[in-house]
Amino acid sequence: MKIKYRPEINGIRTIAVFAVIFYHIKLPFITLFFRGGFLGVDIFFVISGYLLTSIILKELETDGKFSFTNFYERRARRILPTLFLVTLVSLPFAWMYLIPTTFVDFAKSILSSIYFISNYYFYNLNLESTYFTTYHEPLLHTWSLSVEEQFYIFFPVIIFFCFKFLKNYLTTILIAGLLISLLLADLGGKIHNSYYSSLIFYNPITRFFEFLAGSLLARLEFNYGRSNNKFLNQCMPIIGLFLIICSFIFFYGGPIANQWNIQSINQWSIPMPNPSFYTLVAVVGAMLFIWFSKKGELVTDILSSKLFVGFGLISYSLYLWHYPVFAF
Repeated sequence: MKIKYRPEINGIRTIAVFAVIFYHIKLPFITLFFRGGFLGVDIFFVISGYLLTSIILKELETDGKFSFTNFYERRARRILPTLFLVTLVSLPFAWMYLIPTTFVDFAKSILSSIYFISNYYFYNLNLESTYFTTYHEPLLHTWSLSVEEQFYIFFPVIIFFCFKFLKNYLTTILIAGLLISLLLADLGGKIHNSYYSSLIFYNPITRFFEFLAGSLLARLEFNYGRSNNKFLNQCMPIIGLFLIICSFIFFYGGPIANQWNIQSINQWSIPMPNPSFYTLVAVVGAMLFIWFSKKGELVTDILSSKLFVGFGLISYSLYLWHYPVFAF
């Protein structure tokens, strides 16, 4: 069963993917306003959790069953062709421009990305170096795709089981999972150690609270419907977008927090481990927009325009292609 199409979500995807691209482009003037652009990935995770859970719950309620085969087949058709194409196009450039030892690392990253375990591969690689010294890895950005696919592999099984046998406790389970993941992420981020900072950054367990934030919205919408308060529907999407933009501008951090040129960090910037409680600024911003956006509201109508929707529809391709281009 298809869920109702919401064009404004593609608009949020556009903002998220360009934030990541501008963050990676490393041009001083652009970076000045997107030093927190890495949080675009976290926004993608919220959207993914919302859409995935909406699909599962509506199929279970309508049909009384959920086809795992069809779900994973649709996911493979969407993800794999572009991933394979980017990999194949990158190979000759890697052969020309990478030294032999680095080319071996690139070959390993190909295998890890295809099997959706590149987050673990780059985690182990970063234990021996740093994020910037692995910046030459053309597929470094696939760590987030691997985290997302790990969620897509395991979460449908969990939510299917909970819906069938623990339906009355599903909302509580989602909240508990969110809080546990968030607390683990924040506690790990407070340990100033490269081992723990990389572990928290690449570990799916400490990222799942972002997916579960979207999942919780889907569950609440399934039970109660989204907000129909006209005042809140006018104000909250603006506040949500404001929080998202502020997180891009005022935060800096991630796995490269201590490696920025200090002159590029203004006094009004806030260093942050990611993921952590700080990440909630972007996550809550995305949640507010998803929950309160309605047709006829200013921000929603802008993000539902052809321009924003068009880029949102190709956001996955933009994300996969931009990093190899920058790396080479």
